[in-house]
Amino acid sequence: MKGFILSFRSEFYKTRKTAGFWSAVILPLLLCLLLFIGFYHNADKLVSNPGMVLWLRFSGAILGVMGSLLLPMLIVFIAYSVNSIEHKADTWKTLFSLPLSKLSVYAAKYFYALFLVFLCLALFVVFTIIFGNFLGILNPGLRFRDYNMNSILLQIYFKLFLSSLGILSIQFLLSLLFRDFLKPMGIGFVGTITGVILATSRWQYAYWFPYSHPMVALTAASPPRGKGPMQPMNIDFFTNEIYVSLAIAVVVFTAGYFIVLKKSVK
Repeated sequence: MKGFILSFRSEFYKTRKTAGFWSAVILPLLLCLLLFIGFYHNADKLVSNPGMVLWLRFSGAILGVMGSLLLPMLIVFIAYSVNSIEHKADTWKTLFSLPLSKLSVYAAKYFYALFLVFLCLALFVVFTIIFGNFLGILNPGLRFRDYNMNSILLQIYFKLFLSSLGILSIQFLLSLLFRDFLKPMGIGFVGTITGVILATSRWQYAYWFPYSHPMVALTAASPPRGKGPMQPMNIDFFTNEIYVSLAIAVVVFTAGYFIVLKKSVK
């Protein structure tokens, strides 16, 4: 466990000034800020909406962009950034010659990438809540304070996090296999577009394709549409795309470890 902690801390110090780290911090702030500005300047058109509808429109706009395109592509970038330092410096063999277990070093790199994804989604929750409530303070006509969305946002983003694990494991493995950015990026981009098409077409077996998991998860978490009053949202974590995402994450993580072992003896 000590070796894992040391390796994890080392990953932080190596990447804390890289674009991969700061993208996980700046992206949530920038996207929520832009939406905040848009809502503020269009407040006159939104004052008639009840608090629950306002929260759903505000958070839904962010989630729609994240679940379809931004989250998968951010994962592609983060996964590559974590491994690019060793690729560029050609230090894989040196890294595994340290007096630490190879599993600790590999797991630390993977879980650091996992941490960056978690950090990004957690900041989306925080900034969504802050900017939504701030809108209600600046313009009391926007009744954000009439409804508490905190618990629902936490559940939705946690499910989004679980649905992203399969993509992260695949992209992390690709970043181990390829030194350049174009191949993992190209595969990730094609996978993301394919996933969006499968999810939006509501194909019943879309959950088998990992790049469609975030969008499928968000679709399942969306409130039912109808002419009657809006019903409270009920987030179900135990859905097919989550099971498949977790299974892919375990299998690919294990396969990646054996690939890393080969790199360590080259």
